Amino acid sequence: MPQILIKLLAHLQADDLGMPELAALVAQDAGMTGKILTVANSSAYHRNARQVSLEQSMVALGTDMIKTLVISDSVFQTFNSFPNSGATDLRLFWKHSLTAAVLARELARRLGYGQLEEAYLAGLLHNVGRLALLAAAPREYAFNFGARDDDNLCAVEQRTLQITHTEAGAWLVERWQLDSFLADSVLYHHEPSVRLEAAHPLIRIVRVAHVLAIHGDDAALVEDARALCGLGPDEPRELLLQAARQVERTAIQLGIDLAGADAVSVPVAQAPLPPVDPVQQRLSEEVRNLVLVSEVGQVFARQQGSGGEHGLLESMTRSARILFDFESAVVLLENPAGQALVGTPGAVPQRIAEFAIPLARGGALAQSALERRLGFVRRDGAGGRPLSLPEEQLLRLLGAEALVCVPLVAGARCLGVLVGGVRDWQLPACQKRERFLQSFATQAATALETALAERRQARRQLASVAEEYREASRRVVHEVNNPLSIIKNYLSVLDSKLERQEPVGGELSILNEEIDRVSQLVGSLAEIQPDLDAVRDGDRDDGRDALTADVTRVVDDVLRLFRTTNFIPDNVEITVDLAEEGRIEGDPDILKQILVNLVKNAIEALAAGGGRIGIASRGHVARERRLYLELVVSDTGPGLSREVLANLFSAVKSAKEGPHHGLGLSIVHSLVKKLGGHIDCRSGSTGTSFEILLPAHAGAGVPAPSPVRALGSV
Repeated sequence: MPQILIKLLAHLQADDLGMPELAALVAQDAGMTGKILTVANSSAYHRNARQVSLEQSMVALGTDMIKTLVISDSVFQTFNSFPNSGATDLRLFWKHSLTAAVLARELARRLGYGQLEEAYLAGLLHNVGRLALLAAAPREYAFNFGARDDDNLCAVEQRTLQITHTEAGAWLVERWQLDSFLADSVLYHHEPSVRLEAAHPLIRIVRVAHVLAIHGDDAALVEDARALCGLGPDEPRELLLQAARQVERTAIQLGIDLAGADAVSVPVAQAPLPPVDPVQQRLSEEVRNLVLVSEVGQVFARQQGSGGEHGLLESMTRSARILFDFESAVVLLENPAGQALVGTPGAVPQRIAEFAIPLARGGALAQSALERRLGFVRRDGAGGRPLSLPEEQLLRLLGAEALVCVPLVAGARCLGVLVGGVRDWQLPACQKRERFLQSFATQAATALETALAERRQARRQLASVAEEYREASRRVVHEVNNPLSIIKNYLSVLDSKLERQEPVGGELSILNEEIDRVSQLVGSLAEIQPDLDAVRDGDRDDGRDALTADVTRVVDDVLRLFRTTNFIPDNVEITVDLAEEGRIEGDPDILKQILVNLVKNAIEALAAGGGRIGIASRGHVARERRLYLELVVSDTGPGLSREVLANLFSAVKSAKEGPHHGLGLSIVHSLVKKLGGHIDCRSGSTGTSFEILLPAHAGAGVPAPSPVRALGSV
């Protein structure tokens, strides 16, 4: 609808609207301004001087004429641009529309209806639905556009287009979202007067205006309309004579040619039956089906992205009901074991969610899934196959007389069956649309397969994340045992010292450190943020900042922990051979955790027969254009078996007791990697040694290149 017309209707409701405000509104439309100036300076209004300004011209015309010109010209400009209107003779159409508009305004005045301009516009638009049908279906409606406007025309429109011009016109007006009964007046202008006796005044006004403008020669209709608005016996004729003069004058002012309009032939509406070419009809149907299937595929793709699997299933059943006239539709999916078709959660009716049909003996519906072909099931068991119990249940659940079973096949797999409930008489039509049903099923199955694959992927990711959390929890529990053992031993030492009243400040300091370490280890659980992609690609941030560790100091701390708590048996000797200056890049607490695990494992390996544990530094090593400090932890124990060596740094079942044993070396390996280093193990009958390369600190103290050993692999 033209914006200037909407604004005009709003402004004309205001009692205090002045000519300057009205002129400012009209000036927004150049064509309208030109029309006003032309009429104001025509012979009918021209007096002494030419009206140059728009406001002066509007004063000369008067408010009523301005309203008529603006409303009429806006409507004509809009609807004359409808498709196919240029190739159609609209003279009689516009004459009837103008006549109805003038009559509606005069009827509104006589009935005391306050919105005269609204009545004028309603009369002008009451048959605009005919233009809309001509624009939408020119070939089907070209003949009936010029037909006599009566109840027979509405019946033919409904039969040929499934919509009448009254419905089309009302739909068009409703899109303008006016706070008015204008759309209702368009919709009901063909209703019999007996139904409109208590209707809104605008509806009754437009009905009477329509009858007088188009059926003024039908005495029975005119008499019926006259009574609807309480007109006197002579008023209809008087109104028509007055309207004829005003329509002629308005048409001249608007530049609309109505000459010869009364001579235009007005045939009776009819619905011709063109000869049907079976081949052409089949081709047209196939093309239409291709377009519909393509559009359905796009709908499924959009729904899959926004509503997930449940939204996709709902979209599938809704589309099937629309496209194939199913009264109801459900999707039964094949269960993971491939033994039955089961309902989906959220299905309607809800009992479908608990419904299941065994594929081994489920009747025609199960056979449809197994053979990947369409199946049709009737309540009366027609076709020689008795109904299975699940089929009878499904017919009752859907309230249907017959079922159309459409298998959803993706590749070589049948994902399930779309089941549509129909009436018996609909089955032949469904059977004729078999190819369309199969194409629809292909699109639906493809979208469903993608949704199911995404669900499986999501479940795998959740399982992976859960496993990662479980593994991290096991590692933390394992590592917490080390400081807890130290704390336990220190408490024993403290007890004996306190009895002897000896100073315990050093022991309390160590206890405090170990308790902090327990707190950090437990707190690390809350900081775990699994990133599957980073884990897979090896791109997770290792958390190494600018921290550095003094290897000698860390080794001293570790040995002090073991010796002070009497953790080292008498038959085990620990020797240390470290360089005077050895610093690495990384967190000293992580290095301490590595050494505690390795020394503890070595002590346990030597516990039975005793032996020696060595912690040594072998200087700096160049590997892959980076400088490392080599640290070795060795023991003279019995060595490791080939089976243990093969899975050395993986979480394996241990001969030790407890749920978390067997994790120590896997934790050591992950901690070394966290520091950006490398670890290897050598083991034989004479003992075991763990050789660790840790990134050397790049600051002072790194020896000159000459003593550095080059190492291809460790």
